[in-house]
Amino acid sequence: MSAANNDRFIELIREYSNTDLEITGEVRFREDLSFSSLDFMSFLGELEDAFDIEIDLERAKNLVTVQDALDYLTELTD
Repeated sequence: MSAANNDRFIELIREYSNTDLEITGEVRFREDLSFSSLDFMSFLGELEDAFDIEIDLERAKNLVTVQDALDYLTELTD
């Protein structure tokens, strides 16, 4: 994934998390960023719009860390 896409991805995480925590691959959406289920679903919708992709919700249930989501996003955009 391009650096610009990676930056946009991190920017979207920051919009939903309201945290100053450094966003690394090991950061977990629920535990570290305090994403609620609704936050996470809204975030996925934003990813779909921002990257013109369709996310499989069954697969999305297994996205625990930022790296999980980044890997999946890369798979969908490459």
